Amino acid sequence: MAGVKLINVWKQFGDFTAVREMNLDIKDGEFMILLGPSGCGKTTTLRMIAGLEEPTRGQIYIGDNLVADPEKGVFVPPKDRDIAMVFQSYALYPHMTVYDNIAFPLKLRKVPKQEIDQRVREVAEMLGLTEFLKRKPRELSGGQRQRVALGRAIVRKPQVFLMDEPLSNLDAKLRVKMRAELKKLQRQLGVTTIYVTHDQVEAMTMGDRIAVINRGELQQVGTPEEVYDKPANTFVAGFIGSPPMNFMDATITEDGFVDFGPFRLKLLPDQVEVLEEKGYLGKDVIFGIRPEDLYDAMFAQVKVPGENMVRAMVDIIENLGSEKIVHLRVGNVTFLGSFRSESKVVEGQEVDVVFDMRKVHIFEKGSGKAVF
Repeated sequence: MAGVKLINVWKQFGDFTAVREMNLDIKDGEFMILLGPSGCGKTTTLRMIAGLEEPTRGQIYIGDNLVADPEKGVFVPPKDRDIAMVFQSYALYPHMTVYDNIAFPLKLRKVPKQEIDQRVREVAEMLGLTEFLKRKPRELSGGQRQRVALGRAIVRKPQVFLMDEPLSNLDAKLRVKMRAELKKLQRQLGVTTIYVTHDQVEAMTMGDRIAVINRGELQQVGTPEEVYDKPANTFVAGFIGSPPMNFMDATITEDGFVDFGPFRLKLLPDQVEVLEEKGYLGKDVIFGIRPEDLYDAMFAQVKVPGENMVRAMVDIIENLGSEKIVHLRVGNVTFLGSFRSESKVVEGQEVDVVFDMRKVHIFEKGSGKAVF
């Protein structure tokens, strides 16, 4: 097994920069998620690790081996990198049985027949495919085909697994099941895994760490808890979480309030201290709070009238059964609250909304960088 390291990696296609100064250290045995919107550079990064693309500059290591460095003229081809890749499209051979699809990479390496048979049957048992070994891909469901694609990767016993949105072709229910199976499998095998997705739920539920990418640049690397609780900037804060974080333009007053115009909220003493120390008193900022940190006052544990509670108009209610996503408005300021299902809020009426001031985020206006 091996870790993967990218040092100042760039990838340019003519005048377009797909990946910019990527520095990423993936530990041996880690499940790393590359997360970002379409076109952000995550698949290009994965393809450079695989050797399907050559970096414009920078260095890529797999374990202790330098596999790409344009300045030194180093470029190790994919077949010599000891990696296995699982694609979105499964890429199974339709004329081959499940057994032959899984065995194919071993046959290419001229592994003895007896060993091939043993390894294929071990992998099939692990993935619940034993009874399907004689079937062709067309006779399988989407989830079964995906397991065959995984089996073909696992049977090689590579140093690194690379996965490019492998669950995106599956229906919602099957995706949930396969997420759990994949994570369990990765834990069992202990192989370094780099997994590309645009789905933040997949990222939060599967990854040991998440690398959030936007427009070719790495925004933040951290555990799911870190990127959720302490986002580095407004992009990360808005991309992670469903519904997304509320962002509101505000001013930090000299007396320790956040002023939105139609209403004010009182900051906690330690928050005021940080803002004063960093020179933000009296300045415009972006105020962030997640919908789940807003409460119907009837169910709030911490409420200080006039300091962390405001009366808001209820515009729309989305009832999800276990919770209610409530669209709220105070003057020209709009935001979402995620209320308990027991809340009796009604569209077109006012409700007292409590802000959990322990969970607020302040971002720099313009750059979007987190102050706290």
